[in-house]
Amino acid sequence: MNTTTYIDGCIPLVFNISSNGFWENLKSPDVIFGYSLPLIEFQILLIFVFSVLVHMIIRCAGISPIPSYMIAGMILGPQLFDLREESSRRLSWDPVLDGNSPLKGVSVVGNIMFTLLMTAKISRRLAFNNGPLPIVIGILSFIVPFFGGLSLRNLYKENINPLYLPSKKALAERTVIISSQSSILLSTITYFLSELKILNSELGRLVLSASLINDILGVIVSVLAYLAGTYKNKSPMTAYRDCIGVVVLILVVFCVLRPAIEWILERTPEGKPVADMYVHAAVVTVLASAAYSVFFNMKYLLGPFLIGIIIPEGPPLGSALEAKYDALTMKVLTPISIAFSTMRCDVMKIIYAFDDITYNIFLMVFTGVLKMAASMLPCLYCSIPLKEAIAVGLLLCSKSFSEIFLYESTLDDMYISQATYTFLICCALINSGIIPTILAALYDPNRKYVGYQKRNIMSLKPNSYLRILTCLHKPENISVAITFLQLYPSTIIVTVLHLVKLIGKTVPVLISHNKKSRQLLNNSYIHTANLAFRQLEYVTMTMFTVLTHENLMYDEVCKLALEQATSMIIVPSGRKWTIDGAFESEDEAIRRLNESLLKNSPCSIGILVDRGQFSCRGRRKSNIEVGVLFIGGKDDREALSLVKKMKHNPRIKITVIQLVSNRETETTNWEYILDHGVLEDLRETEATNCISYTERFVNGGPELATTVRLLSEDFDLMVVGRDHGMATPDFSGITEWIELPELGVIGDLLAAKDLNSRVSVLVVQQQQQT
Repeated sequence: MNTTTYIDGCIPLVFNISSNGFWENLKSPDVIFGYSLPLIEFQILLIFVFSVLVHMIIRCAGISPIPSYMIAGMILGPQLFDLREESSRRLSWDPVLDGNSPLKGVSVVGNIMFTLLMTAKISRRLAFNNGPLPIVIGILSFIVPFFGGLSLRNLYKENINPLYLPSKKALAERTVIISSQSSILLSTITYFLSELKILNSELGRLVLSASLINDILGVIVSVLAYLAGTYKNKSPMTAYRDCIGVVVLILVVFCVLRPAIEWILERTPEGKPVADMYVHAAVVTVLASAAYSVFFNMKYLLGPFLIGIIIPEGPPLGSALEAKYDALTMKVLTPISIAFSTMRCDVMKIIYAFDDITYNIFLMVFTGVLKMAASMLPCLYCSIPLKEAIAVGLLLCSKSFSEIFLYESTLDDMYISQATYTFLICCALINSGIIPTILAALYDPNRKYVGYQKRNIMSLKPNSYLRILTCLHKPENISVAITFLQLYPSTIIVTVLHLVKLIGKTVPVLISHNKKSRQLLNNSYIHTANLAFRQLEYVTMTMFTVLTHENLMYDEVCKLALEQATSMIIVPSGRKWTIDGAFESEDEAIRRLNESLLKNSPCSIGILVDRGQFSCRGRRKSNIEVGVLFIGGKDDREALSLVKKMKHNPRIKITVIQLVSNRETETTNWEYILDHGVLEDLRETEATNCISYTERFVNGGPELATTVRLLSEDFDLMVVGRDHGMATPDFSGITEWIELPELGVIGDLLAAKDLNSRVSVLVVQQQQQT
């Protein structure tokens, strides 16, 4: 579509969208860039080409892709290619139809969608669910640097160079610097916590709550500042009109749109996705709110921010928005937005105006120090370790790509100079690159799982309760877990944790089902599981559901195991067989979770592989044959201790098979002494006819594999250790074919797809103490 309009026979305003390609003018092929579609395609292509090239270089240092987009924008800026200047006037001489306008439109849409998705993912209850500490930190981290910076804003104002900025605008620039450094954007904090994989750690929850409080204060101050600027620079009537417009926007959002969203959610059947019509209507409403905000002289992100707050996190609406728009926003629109904004950076401006921005740099450092102190002192007062307090302070002082959009809006309004803008962007770039590295060195969330106390079966006193945490992923895990718990004749304390992949929100949620909660009544699967576990005799049960990110599920499991003081975690393996014994499927996500739990578990852990027969035997009330393969090592001793807790169950027949090899073992070795002591105790137990004991001699890997496969035909459940320590026999010939390393060599043999047996297997790893 090409349209040309003439005004009084003067300069034509050309609206050219698509071209005929390079052959339109072979003598001057670049004529195609006078059309908006080829021009924006070329601009986007350059952005992604340079982003990929830069990331190929810096990813070796473990840096995320975000700094790559920023560096790519700087390369395409005045430093080298000056893409914005080269694109200018390509489409028309009319400034409204500048060659950068289409790309700027894409950038604005990216910012709007990013703001919507980030705010929709955050729970509004987050700020008040972690006690008073995050509220205090959030308030102090804004008030202290803000008023501290304002107290020094007017110093040396007589030294301001009028060639740099007029005195009035220079003071306004200082105010912008103070307010921007005092505020915390929630999206920045979420980005850093996600990069470090500490989003649902105790420190992560604390920082998220504090940043939400700070962000709300920042929005309020920003709105008031824009109203004051309109009052002074335009007219009081315009300011009053804008104030009424903002109030109307807030009332419409909370009194009209929020009930409308609740009505939509009520019309959506439980467990079903929300209709696409409502999802698209939500996005159109957000875009309209951005235009409304601009009309009343507010930033266009105000409307999307408010609407994002009222959208309930998680399914059905929050997850639907994420499913449809998250990939497009984060992989396409946001990189374009970041690169387009950083194209305006001119490093030479910093050099030329360094004397003029020196005091601005001082204010940035000063407010940063105040903010760091205001964030750390409440943490230290509450006895948080020094390193973790420093990590909280650094996180709340960090800046990243989210702040770029704030800086660019102040540059458009001419509140800051290009030199200051470039310096702020450079600081955000350095933050994005080095802050994650520093934080990773300061805070390791897995340190809290180091076993300072013994939490395993072997260390339990004879009359103490056995505490078990069992995890559920799918409905079929319920019957297997119940059958396993029925093996124990004495009272045990069980914590059941239902793991759900988090979609459509950022902050993990832990739901207790021990109260008559709404979540329990509305979920038939959880209701059925709760009733089924409560039918067990000798079981004291508590049940939870956790909604968290797939790669952070292990953290919630470990945290709950610590809180419940459990001695063992029981998790499904991820492999599934049909009731007829045929292999059906394998869940890689569950396998990855199990690998993380083996590394980080604060207690012993057992991985249960069910071939479909074990749970059926439990339901038929028939006798269950349990076998223990004992080679040696702490994991085998833990497996034997676990099985010995079943010995008084009349339905259980236990057989311990010690696999003995011809490899010489030092009788003075401590592991050998411990193994020998456990077996001696077992032989005494055997005299009571509770447990059978036998030995099998094996030489080499092939004979070991054959023996294990033959033994598996005689049992319903086999319990084995994952690692065998110094007693490890010759596994040559079988370790090369291992498929499931998380199960160990013996466990992998028993869980093999081609094993012609119906035996289930429990692989045990004793608590890893460091």
